[in-house]
Amino acid sequence: MRDEPLYAHSPNGAGRWHLLGDHLRGSAELAARFGAVFGMAAAAEYLALVHDVGKGGCAWQDRLVEVAGTGGTVGIDHKRAGVRLAAQCLPGPLAGVVEGHHGGLRSWGEMRALLRELRARPGVVDEAIRRVAAEVPEIESAGIAVPRWLSDPDGDSGLADVDLTVRMLFSCVIDADRLDTRAHRLGRVPYVRPDADMAALGERFEEARKAMLAGRIPSRIDGIRTSIYEQAVAAADGEPGIYRLHVPTGGGKTLAGAGFGLHHAVRNGQRRIIVAVPFISITEQNASVYRKMLGERDVLEHHSSVDLERAGWARLAAENWDAPFVITTTVQLFESLFSRSPSRMRKLHRLAGAVIVLDEVQALPDRLLVPILSALRGLTERFGTTVLLSSATQPEFSSIDGTGHRHVIPDPAPLFSALERVRYEWREDTTLAAMASEASRHEQTLMIVSTTRDANTVHQQLPAGALHLSTRMTSGHRRETIEEIRTLLAAGQCVRVVSTSLIEAGVDLDFPIVFRAWAPPENLQQAAGRCNREGHLHRGTVVVFKAHDSGRIPDPSYMLSLGIAANRFGDGSGKADPDDLAALARYSRTRYRLQGLANLGDPIEALRRELDFPAVAEQFVMIGESTASVVHVRPDLKPEDQAAARAAIDMLRTGQPCGPETQRVLQPHIAGIPRAEADAALEAGHAKLIVDDLLEWVGPYHPQRGIEPPSR
Repeated sequence: MRDEPLYAHSPNGAGRWHLLGDHLRGSAELAARFGAVFGMAAAAEYLALVHDVGKGGCAWQDRLVEVAGTGGTVGIDHKRAGVRLAAQCLPGPLAGVVEGHHGGLRSWGEMRALLRELRARPGVVDEAIRRVAAEVPEIESAGIAVPRWLSDPDGDSGLADVDLTVRMLFSCVIDADRLDTRAHRLGRVPYVRPDADMAALGERFEEARKAMLAGRIPSRIDGIRTSIYEQAVAAADGEPGIYRLHVPTGGGKTLAGAGFGLHHAVRNGQRRIIVAVPFISITEQNASVYRKMLGERDVLEHHSSVDLERAGWARLAAENWDAPFVITTTVQLFESLFSRSPSRMRKLHRLAGAVIVLDEVQALPDRLLVPILSALRGLTERFGTTVLLSSATQPEFSSIDGTGHRHVIPDPAPLFSALERVRYEWREDTTLAAMASEASRHEQTLMIVSTTRDANTVHQQLPAGALHLSTRMTSGHRRETIEEIRTLLAAGQCVRVVSTSLIEAGVDLDFPIVFRAWAPPENLQQAAGRCNREGHLHRGTVVVFKAHDSGRIPDPSYMLSLGIAANRFGDGSGKADPDDLAALARYSRTRYRLQGLANLGDPIEALRRELDFPAVAEQFVMIGESTASVVHVRPDLKPEDQAAARAAIDMLRTGQPCGPETQRVLQPHIAGIPRAEADAALEAGHAKLIVDDLLEWVGPYHPQRGIEPPSR
């Protein structure tokens, strides 16, 4: 037995031990602050207060002293004492917050078995509880008040809210624990950024918007954009909930969404704006706009094209979204929301009391829509969150879950008529080569195809100097190419481009003519948004073609969408153009009805109701395992950029501790290729392992096309 004070962590650089009582109370204070945002300060505070009670046991304390300064781990479980205390004072599922604060959330079935064991053998944790209670008597609480719906959920929908509440409280405790522990190591007090003055931020945004518009070349559609923005600001005066921003491409959704979010946050006392977009290229573009308007300090850009958890280097995703304006990807947002991992879930409590702007919502995968919509509904109903669904091609989500959405633009049809800037032409039974030849007859043209292999094929058939965009190019390479395209278009010079669909959502380019390979109508309309975007022509031209040698996307939902669209859109009697709103709505409802809830993610929602957190995390994957991320350091980059990237690669290979800056350094150098192709490249010596699933590409890299697909 030891008479010394109880410790939580080894001495820091100044030689000071972290007292267990200080750590428990410090974590509890922070967690209470986080939980107060959604009315559960007491529950969050108590879970953090007891999360490390098991460290009070003699065996654990003795082992900590033994390994202190060696870098070794204690290796003795310390979670069970806190689990028992939590289960005595709170609904049983919340005890999983304590049990999972290192290894991740377990299933309710596993937790029930653990709780039965602790009830049968209470003595295994009595010693730790008794010793900690002598220093922190408040751990022995008689009970913690929680909302009635949490202690007695009403039906399956209530159980889904329990799932979400466990996740949010887990996030509060994880973030508080990590912040308090880090503060000890640095010899500081824990720092949490004070809530931003959203009114001042909104005023700054309005001033920057006026200056930005004053510096732009006038367009005939500026008045329409102004009207859209004013309607968005007017709608922001409403209560928290789920809103729908249905605006034509080129209608100024980026500014309208942010304007809605900022004004709505001021109106409802919300703390931050979180903008989520489907592609990193849009994230970088929008983040650049918002930083210029709001300043570097208030805008956090957080994304990665690498699955950090499965790759085993999750230390790089340490940000906890402690900023008033966050730009991220829908992959980062939703895979974190449905994860079970402490590092990924740490930031989730920031969703409470926030305005979430989901841009280009049509890009959300059909196979995950039921759990996504359920979680969004739960956030708005239980956690003071507002969700803005923003798109020019709005899906009919209400046909899936029956939830009513408030309309920012009550009647978007007149806007689509006013912003009708293109005419459609249709080409049947053609080839990629024939369409490349037709596109080559135009000085400024964009061709969008469905696969990276098709993009590669077409680029080789376009005249010299044509540009190429696909995920086979590194992120930095794509960004440079987009800027080159903008420069050439602005100068009125010849510019011919072939791209995959990555250019369709939110990339602000303006071509007089666009060629689009046959795709679902939402893709066709998004492609049209790159044509005559500023309305300088009376009508631009969008050529939709069906090439019999086009590659196929092996996705059942996508192929079903093509089949439905073939009977509804095209050239001929009874068929509509892709910007016919009524036809689009009917198509969307039919698409969801024919797939059925089982193919829209209902099995994952059932697992949420069962509180099976590991199974949900395993099945909720937005980007399939078929894609591999590879790092390539281009030899034409600045020497200092090459050196920084190689240093980051070397650090990962040697297993040295890494911080978020490593992710930021590598991000511009990451491309994506099929996993089977990556495996073959490893065998051929064209790729080398960096760490786990992350590879370095050392094979041929085309200066315009990036990593080329192997010959068939």
